[in-house]
Amino acid sequence: MTETHGTLSADVVVVGGGPAGAAAAITLARAGTPVLLVDKARFPRDKCCGDGLTADALRQLEGLGLRPDAVPDWQPVHEVFVRSPVGRTVSFPLPDDGLYAVVAPRAQLDAALLDVARAAGVKVADGHSLTGARPVAGGVEVDVDGLGTITAPYVIGADGAWSPLRKALGANEPGYLGDWHAFRQYFSGVGPQAAGLWIWFEPDLLPGYAWSFPLPGGRANVGFGIQRDAGIPIREMKDMWPELLARPAVREVLGDTAAPEGVHKAWPIPARIDKMPLTAGGGRALFVGDAACATDPMTGEGIAQALLTGRRAAEAVLGGGDVAAAYQRVVEHELFADHRLARLLSRALSHRKGVRIALRVAGSSDWTRRNFGRWLFEDYPRAAVITPSRWHRGMFRGSGAYKS
Repeated sequence: MTETHGTLSADVVVVGGGPAGAAAAITLARAGTPVLLVDKARFPRDKCCGDGLTADALRQLEGLGLRPDAVPDWQPVHEVFVRSPVGRTVSFPLPDDGLYAVVAPRAQLDAALLDVARAAGVKVADGHSLTGARPVAGGVEVDVDGLGTITAPYVIGADGAWSPLRKALGANEPGYLGDWHAFRQYFSGVGPQAAGLWIWFEPDLLPGYAWSFPLPGGRANVGFGIQRDAGIPIREMKDMWPELLARPAVREVLGDTAAPEGVHKAWPIPARIDKMPLTAGGGRALFVGDAACATDPMTGEGIAQALLTGRRAAEAVLGGGDVAAAYQRVVEHELFADHRLARLLSRALSHRKGVRIALRVAGSSDWTRRNFGRWLFEDYPRAAVITPSRWHRGMFRGSGAYKS
């Protein structure tokens, strides 16, 4: 980062230090591009999330150089339990050749990933918020609290569902509050059953669900997510929480000694990447992660998509030429089909019958149980079967991440 005539300049500014921003910054820095990453928060900081990492996310984290031992509460998951609206529970074992699912608190994960970015040469300025942005000749000018005005040929917006960068550049969707909303709280003293990963398809939450994701030391991340159009006002989620925790199926897993930690939190989940502009500012600002509404509309999973869009935005910048068009093409190719299929499947899961049929088929044999678990945890692209252009040798036979 340099200063010219009183105005700071950088080759690329990344706004946001979560997985999407860190992935973009690491990719740029390792290619020799000077990059400044800014975030309004100081890390480590808590981030409302289910804390789940899929096989896709884990492979990307491994490729970026994140070590599991850098995340103190890194918890591998080997079996998933899904309960239908009529009370039938189906277990889905995950392969043992590497990791296909992990739970990792975002406060720890994001801080560890930023350490990887620093080691790659990224200038990290946490505790500095974006206060304004505008297109200028050949780039974007951003105002950052405590740093002043910075000009850069490209800016990558990884600043979340309410993206201040998107708003400053006039590319936000007025009135948009997310496609899903989720609610979570950490618990300690959970019972032995909570050592597994649990998903409950409760009738009044469909196509949403409740979850218990295991953490070390008898702890768990417990929460539920609902679609905004499910008929449940967001303000009622807080009132639903005690009643949901008291339901027999949930209480049986958490156990009688489970105790909440701290406060419960809610957050929006943006899941419409195929409907939101991915660039702004004359193609000089690229949006990634939640700022690109990249979350899976069926599961609410967003970390794998955040990492992928962050990397692809960085690669588009490195490739030169029409950067905005290149980024748009690669995101369409890699995410749009999966996103649209997930949206269709979510509609099917809006009804009890749809969930029952899906679980009956998925749990019909050892083969379907093994392979459904892999599909659910993004071992390969959601819509891989119907997108031959993405097929490659060994796509359905690869091992998990961090295979020793």
